Amino acid sequence: MNRRIALAGLLPAMMLAAGLVQAGSLTVAPEQVTEWKSVYGVVETRDRVPARARIGGTIDTLGVTEGDRVEAGQQIARVEDDKFGFQMDALDAQLEALNARLSTARTDLERGETLRERGVITTQRLDQLQTEVDVISGQIRSLQAERLVIEQRVTEGAVLSPDDGVVLSVPVARGSVVTPGEAVAVIGGGGAFLRLALPERHAGSLAEGDEIAIGGEADDARIGKLVKLYPQIEGGRVLADVEVADLDARYVGRRIPVRLPIGTREALLVPDAALSQQGGLDYVTVEGPAGPVARVVVPGERLDRDGTMWREILTGLAAGDRVVTPDE
Repeated sequence: MNRRIALAGLLPAMMLAAGLVQAGSLTVAPEQVTEWKSVYGVVETRDRVPARARIGGTIDTLGVTEGDRVEAGQQIARVEDDKFGFQMDALDAQLEALNARLSTARTDLERGETLRERGVITTQRLDQLQTEVDVISGQIRSLQAERLVIEQRVTEGAVLSPDDGVVLSVPVARGSVVTPGEAVAVIGGGGAFLRLALPERHAGSLAEGDEIAIGGEADDARIGKLVKLYPQIEGGRVLADVEVADLDARYVGRRIPVRLPIGTREALLVPDAALSQQGGLDYVTVEGPAGPVARVVVPGERLDRDGTMWREILTGLAAGDRVVTPDE
């Protein structure tokens, strides 16, 4: 009975060895295999700049919302401050009064010059009339400059986009009261990249310029480039930026699976086509002293090398074994 069981166990292996068509052989030797770490990257814009109010007041108009595209210099809101209007009215009234005084002073000066020629008034009195004209003219210029300052502040009520991009957030609403320097909207521009937060134990195995696999193992692989490693570690995490061509930036903050090279190890690899299955077991045919023999192995992960799929063998093979490779 035991002999029958042993023969039954060897039968599938003998059938596999006999059924393979030998097209060549491969000597198994340890090879360097890249170790990958699966993490998530977050889509971020290169620039995230707030559009700030330059004056304090109430938001009178708000022309954007989240997701809108804007251009640099485009007005996205307007801040109004009623007291500027009152100040300008007060200055206009003062200017009107000073202009009236200036007109009278100039008339007095002209009359004084005529009287001076006749010897009716003294030179000192004429100088006083000239001084009065100069003082009033100076006051008018001062008020005009002050009015220009207020006009400029009214102009600065326009909140402008600092860059081309998309509106990420609008933390205010029409009618909100804002202070100088407060953000009215946040603009994301300059393209997009992936930002990674990696465990600090992997920081030493990464370098700027490394190629990063974008997507999971089952996805079509896209290659990105590690362009920046931040020197400060916070909360046990190191930040890194990855450039990816044609990265979809419609949803800032979207998480994308990423695989990072964190080291290398030695592994025994055979072509994936060299493996076969029988009775739930994986077999590889190796050349033995008496001819090809099917050997039970435990396969590991698949690796794509120049368009050919290879398979790591965890147990069942040793360095120096010659594996029979079947016809393609």
